[in-house]
Amino acid sequence: MKTSEVIRAWGKILQGRRPSLSIEITKECPLRCPGCYAYEDAHLGGAVTLRGLSDRKGQALVDGVLEVVDRLKPLHLSLVGGDPLVRYREVEQMVPLLIQRGVHVQIVTSAFRPMAAEWATLNHLNVVVSIDGLQPEHDVRRAPATYDRILKNIAGQKVTIHSTVTAQMMKREGYLQEFMEFWSPREEVRKVWFSLFTPQVGDRLPEILSAEDRRRAVDDLMRLRLQFPKIDMAEGLIRQFLKPPHSPGECIFAKTTETISADLVTKVTPCQYGGNPDCSACGCIASMGLAAVGAHKLGGLIPVGAIFRASFKVGEIMGRGRRSQPEVEPVKLPVLN
Repeated sequence: MKTSEVIRAWGKILQGRRPSLSIEITKECPLRCPGCYAYEDAHLGGAVTLRGLSDRKGQALVDGVLEVVDRLKPLHLSLVGGDPLVRYREVEQMVPLLIQRGVHVQIVTSAFRPMAAEWATLNHLNVVVSIDGLQPEHDVRRAPATYDRILKNIAGQKVTIHSTVTAQMMKREGYLQEFMEFWSPREEVRKVWFSLFTPQVGDRLPEILSAEDRRRAVDDLMRLRLQFPKIDMAEGLIRQFLKPPHSPGECIFAKTTETISADLVTKVTPCQYGGNPDCSACGCIASMGLAAVGAHKLGGLIPVGAIFRASFKVGEIMGRGRRSQPEVEPVKLPVLN
């Protein structure tokens, strides 16, 4: 994260606003991935599920997303789902409009269909393609977004590859090495990110990493980041996987990101995972990245996290004051002919 980005985000926090926004712009997805948190019954708190929401299509979706962005004024917007490319026409229409507003846009997709050719030339757009390991495992878990289809659909693009490390992967020595040997040489790949699988409290899933799995994953990533420069993960970020934030209240990412579901009204809490995430086993790359920023000490003395916490308190006061102000009707000036 650049210093200028931190300063802009800090300014938003002092105003009582969250600098990042994530919108589940559709409830639809052609995939049925094991362990997908978005379709868990408790993702939205239990009263309703993502598939039970009424989402928007066409111009109503474009207008709705722009209204939310204009109201919340984020610096960074993630379009997730479902899969955003289910609404590819709307996304292609809204991306340049969002960038014109000064928003950095990130689209998280399975790349099950082609993308707009001009996306490869946009500076403030990051297309993140989710890959579940090597081809044999991925193609079973994420059909119809198979390796062959993804390679065809990202041709000519500049994408970020994101893979979530699971216990199954760590059972095989050298798995992440093989993964990087496949994806790193590809010219379409700008960078590579890894998260660790994050369960909900009480889950008993085969994807959940043991403490030893986490240590080995961290050791592998620390080594691989030196071998493969496309791994865009600082040493401090990777080490945070061994000591994730204890709760959403201590997670800078959770406190700086607002997540809204497919009806553009329902909020996803306490973080993007929704439900009751097991923070002790969190493997979110964004959470770890901001935790590493928070652990950094200015001048070797003051942790950045302490400054953020104080700023959140100021922002809460400012936010309450802003919400308590009555809306003033604009003065209508006479039209001079």
